[in-house]
Amino acid sequence: MKKATRIYVFGIVQGVFFRNFIKDSADKLDIKGYVRNKEDGSVEAWLEGESEKVNKMVEMCQKGPEHAVIKRLDIVEEKVQDMKEFKVLSI
Repeated sequence: MKKATRIYVFGIVQGVFFRNFIKDSADKLDIKGYVRNKEDGSVEAWLEGESEKVNKMVEMCQKGPEHAVIKRLDIVEEKVQDMKEFKVLSI
């Protein structure tokens, strides 16, 4: 079953290749959506795909890449939008 989840990641998550980490992980898991830096220093990601794969992505985002320091992860369940690809967006 497909699901969509929006996550907001807070901590040291910009300037540590967090968006690339999410993009590479999403491509490997066939997750669609986007990731972008937010002006407040957080990272926002829309993750859409098979439920178990989206759940795995959320778990991966709780750890992040090597130099990231995750202080908080806000998770919002969303309505599936049938995204066609995964994109890295700019602010």
